[in-house]
Order: sequence, then C-alpha cells, then structure tokens
Amino acid sequence: MVPGPVLTLSLIYLLGGFCTESQAGKILVYPVDGSHWLNMNVLLGKLHQRGHIITVIRSSTSWYIAEEAPHYSSITVPLLERSSVEDPGYMASFLRRNLEISQKGRSVLAFIALQKEVVSMLSEAHRGSAEMVRTILEDRKLVQKLKIEQYDLMLTDPGFGGGVILGSYLGLPMVFNARWITNGEAHFAIAPSPLSYIPTIGSLVSDQMTLLNKLKNFLHYGIGLYIDHVITRPYYQSVCDQFLGSPTNIYSLMQGADLWLMRVDFVFEFPRPTMPNVVYIGGFQCRSANPLSPELEEFVQSSGEHGVVIMSLGTLLGSLLPEISEVIASAFARLPQKVIWRHLGPRPSTLGNNTMVVDWLPQNDLLGHPKTRAFVTHGGTNGIYEAIYHGIPVLGLPLIFDQFDNMVRLEERGAAKVLDVTNLEVESLTKSLQDIMDEKQSYRSNMHRLSQLHHDQPLKPMDNAIFWLEFVIRRKGASHLRTESYKMPWYAYHSVDVMAFLLGVFATVFFLIFTMLKCLCRAVRSRRKVKLQ
Repeated sequence: MVPGPVLTLSLIYLLGGFCTESQAGKILVYPVDGSHWLNMNVLLGKLHQRGHIITVIRSSTSWYIAEEAPHYSSITVPLLERSSVEDPGYMASFLRRNLEISQKGRSVLAFIALQKEVVSMLSEAHRGSAEMVRTILEDRKLVQKLKIEQYDLMLTDPGFGGGVILGSYLGLPMVFNARWITNGEAHFAIAPSPLSYIPTIGSLVSDQMTLLNKLKNFLHYGIGLYIDHVITRPYYQSVCDQFLGSPTNIYSLMQGADLWLMRVDFVFEFPRPTMPNVVYIGGFQCRSANPLSPELEEFVQSSGEHGVVIMSLGTLLGSLLPEISEVIASAFARLPQKVIWRHLGPRPSTLGNNTMVVDWLPQNDLLGHPKTRAFVTHGGTNGIYEAIYHGIPVLGLPLIFDQFDNMVRLEERGAAKVLDVTNLEVESLTKSLQDIMDEKQSYRSNMHRLSQLHHDQPLKPMDNAIFWLEFVIRRKGASHLRTESYKMPWYAYHSVDVMAFLLGVFATVFFLIFTMLKCLCRAVRSRRKVKLQ
C-alpha cells in the first residue's frame, strides 16, 4: 500500500506547518536503553524545543538514561535486582563468546551455538522488560499518578514490550520509534511481507534471492517465530493476562499502535510494501558536523592530502579480542592516512605512529570533516546513517545482531566492503581499506550518490517525525491510518474461510451434478431394459 496521506500531509506541513505555533502536549516516553536510547534522546530534545512536556520512565539500573536532564523529567522504577543483560560488561562478554564460537568455523554446530547465545540473551532481556512493567502496574500509586497526568500520547520503542503494555493499559494513543519489534523487523507486524523478496533478520540475503537464499530466509523466519512464540510472548502474556485480560497478546497490542516512526530510509533499506500509518525517518538523528576539539583538529590536519580513517565499534562494543586488535593495528600502520580509533581494550603492540587511540570520539563530527576518507564500523544503524548523511564509504566488520544485515544492504548499494572479523588478515584488511578510499573504485562515488538521495527529500526526517507526533497529539490518535486487519483471526486474514466456502460450493455443485448424471444414467439404463424386454 502506498502511503498517500502521509506524503500529502507532509507537503502541507512543509508549506505551512512549522510557521504556526506548536500545540504543546504531554508525552509519556518508555524507551529502550543502550544505543536505542541515543536516537530516542535526540528526538526528545527536539520535542522539548517545540514546547512539549516530556516524562521518561526509566529503571533504577539504567545504563544511559539519566535521572535528571534539562529536556525531560523522569520516573525511576526501583528494581530489586539488576538483570544480567543490564550489566555494562555483559555485552562485552556476549561479544567475546560469539567471536570465539565463530572462530571455530561455520559449521552447523557453530550456528546452533550462536543461536543459543542469542536466544539466551533475548530471554533474559525480555524477562527483565516484562518484570519492569509488572512492577509499574502493581504500584497503584504510580499508576494513579500516570492516569491523573492525562498524557496525550505514549512514545515507546517496541523492541521490548514494556511500553506497549503500559500504553495500552493507560489507553493512550501510541507512537513507536521503531525498527525492531520483540522478534524481528517491525514491518513484519503490520505490512504484507512476502519472504520471496523481503529478507528477515539474520538471513544475510538481499532482495534478489536464489532458491538457496529463499531457503535461508525461511529458516531465519522460522527462528524468529520460535523466539516470538516460545521465548518472548510468554513473559509478556502473563502480564497481559493479569492486567489487560485475555485474549490480548503483545503482538496484537503492537499492531494496534496509531503510528510507526520507522528508522528506515529506502536509500538504505530494500523496497517493500508498507502501510499508511508508517512514517519513514531514517537518519533523523544525523546533523551537520560541529568543529573538532583543537587536539583532534590538529591531528586531522596533520594527515595532509591523505586524510583520515575513523574506526568505532559503537556505544556498547569498545574492543575486540586482542589478537584481532593486533591485526587491525598492523593494517592501520601500513596506511598513509592518519587513523582515529575508539578502542577500550589493551593497547596493541603493533600500533603505528599514524594511529590515535581514544576512549571516545565525536563520530558524527569526524565523519562530517572534509579530510575523512573512510569509516571502519561494526555496522550499527546509527553509524551507518551518519556515514550515508556525510557520504563516507564504509568498511564493515559486523559482530552481532542486525549488523550483518545492515552491511548486506550497504554492500548491495556498492558503498561498502564487508570482512569477516574472525578471519582478518593484515594483507586483506589493508587492501580493503585502500580499495574503499581509491578514487578509481566506485565506493566513494556510490556513497556520495546515496548521500545525495538521502538529502533530496521534501522534509528532513526529524521534521517529518515531529509533524506526525504533533499530529497524533492534535487529533487524539491516527486510527484512520491504521488497518484493522490485526483484529482478524489468521484464517480470515489469509481468506482461508473464503477459500473453504468456495471449495464447499464447488464440491456441492460437483456432487449435485454427479448425482444428477448418475440418476440420469440409471434412468437411461432402465429404459433400455424395458425396451429389450
């Protein structure tokens, strides 16, 4: 379905929407921690500038969500124990185990071991998410306080289901800041998703699939269904049964959301069917580069005509196994470019004089610097969109989760090279870095073309997101854009009832015709017998 109303209203907003005074609203935010919070926080900052009153629900064990901030107030939910997933060192150990399994080879046993690691992590994460929303709903004073506030909408990330359940319980219009749901890619919950050309998470295939690719796609779709029905739903179902009543389930609650702000741009994502209540805001967190600190600027300028290479493994992953870091350091040392590397592990012995190792770097500002030539990344969504925004070609070293699928998409666009981090060699890594920076190769020009396409929009992604959030506040929801198909049973959605009825009609007609012919034949035979007698 083509989102005609979305485009029309967006153009109206472009012509006059921002010229009028914003109707300030009260927004309840139930975010997901970690890297998801980083882009949610950017959106909240913009909403605050528009005059909206924002309240963020956070746990007492939160990683990044501050209890006090100038642009929002917070409600801290006290948790008796910290989930193991909420331990800052958990992701590092999780990554280490995944790398160690991958280094043993790509066998069936290794695949099963990796899936077990993911399922174990997701199980623990969703258990904690369900327990947090249960804690909130069991606190009658807190629930009463939330009701008295009369919020205009719930803004949440459906990657975990706590905010979805709370928003439904409070009866608030719901807007999702989404790319993922509890068991996979968000489109699969609301839009037609033929597996013949729409990749599922983990399949590592493009939208042009061979028979083997389709088999892989079906396999990973099946894994997603298993995670959904066996791992995640039971945790949330007990909360739904206790506070919302049956036959409610977390999946149908998500499908009933008023609006999906999808962190996707089809410059990057493969084309696919969509729905009218999906608004695409891929890259909304991106911005123009700010000046660098004097120290960084001096180092960047010292690169001369060769420029600089930036490497970062994102918010949660600061380092790799020591032997992998040694290979990367050796490859960097061979480059004529200067290198700025965010690295938190032991300092590699092979580190060259051209490489600056830092605990933190202003990634967006460095990617937007005119001397930046390449970006070495794990393939996180935020970093990829910043690279697209600034037109910087990418060398991908995907590690876990959707990073592999992200790099498949960028590689298909001809704007990136991807290497297996568990099989890195100095020669191949050096050659790959040289290739993506070589003007004779097409990586830089392809990324520049993607950047131009990304910028060539009637509205900036952030402006589009703000308009639709304010639209939901003004109109008390957006149910007119939401399909009601999620209320249909599966047999009605897939027209099994229609096919069964038609099959019954055809069977009945066939039976009547057969019976009439049989009777006619008997009558003819009877007449023949009478004549013969």
